[in-house]
Amino acid sequence: MQRIFESWKKITSLRWAIALAALAAMPVSSLAQQDAQYTQYMYNTVSVNPGYAGSRGQLSIAALYRAQWVGLEGAPKTQTLNLHSPVGYRGVGLGFSIVNDQIGPTAETNFDGDFSYTLQLAKEARLSFGLKASINLLDIRFSELNQDPSYPDAQLQTDIQNRLTPNIGAGIYYHTEHFYAGFSVPRFLETSHFDSSSLSTAREQMSYYFITGYVYDFHPMWKFKPALLAKATMGAPLQLDLSANFMYDEKFVFGAAYRWDAAFSGLIGFNISRSFLIGLAYDREITALGSAAFNNGSFEVIFRYDFIRTVGNIKSPRFF
Repeated sequence: MQRIFESWKKITSLRWAIALAALAAMPVSSLAQQDAQYTQYMYNTVSVNPGYAGSRGQLSIAALYRAQWVGLEGAPKTQTLNLHSPVGYRGVGLGFSIVNDQIGPTAETNFDGDFSYTLQLAKEARLSFGLKASINLLDIRFSELNQDPSYPDAQLQTDIQNRLTPNIGAGIYYHTEHFYAGFSVPRFLETSHFDSSSLSTAREQMSYYFITGYVYDFHPMWKFKPALLAKATMGAPLQLDLSANFMYDEKFVFGAAYRWDAAFSGLIGFNISRSFLIGLAYDREITALGSAAFNNGSFEVIFRYDFIRTVGNIKSPRFF
């Protein structure tokens, strides 16, 4: 992928050159195909951990859009749609996700199917085991690269279209009324989407995820939830996302997050009803790229709807 970016850089402004310099400073594996990055990961857990499927107790649908490094031509954009639910068989949950990732001349779409089985360890304690099966669809538009006609690269003459590769993953997820923790590997297979003796455009790398959080009810109207996501990928720096959110009157959510050595974020959310959540997040880079005049930060918006069926007592919105 490094050589693709080198060619792409020639047809873009100085802004792309600066961005690519920042990318070049990262380990080589970070240029390979990787899972999408989210600030509001606490509302999008099923994307990285199949054990979460069905854990909300009803059909849950979420749609997320992320625009990274706004103002930078060709910067990453991610669209995610997922749904999951418990099914008729006791302890079984099913889910389905579509994740579309775009950066420069490349576009990737993941179609994920999730299966979980939950054991009830105590009245409010549940342990879930999950499996994920996925298909990756890769497109690379080499035709958009500005190559030197005097020295054409034979390997960059034909676009890659609809290149399919399968994968599998697994995860475990534990939660009580106030606490949750999970460990997962969404993709086990380290395959190359395109490979030759000198060029590998998108190599799948195995990533390990750990998530945890706790909800404190410190006042009848207030809840406080610190949360952590840790991601480890071979050959790349450890990624740590720390967040702290408050919920007021079961409706308003606000807080802040810090991505280690990368960005600070602000988060707000609103439960329009017991079923419908809207969340917004804004990231500001603290790297050299963040100080560039053209970089207006990164934005995320998420919509989530839970089909809550209440019998008896009114159910409060889940904070995780």
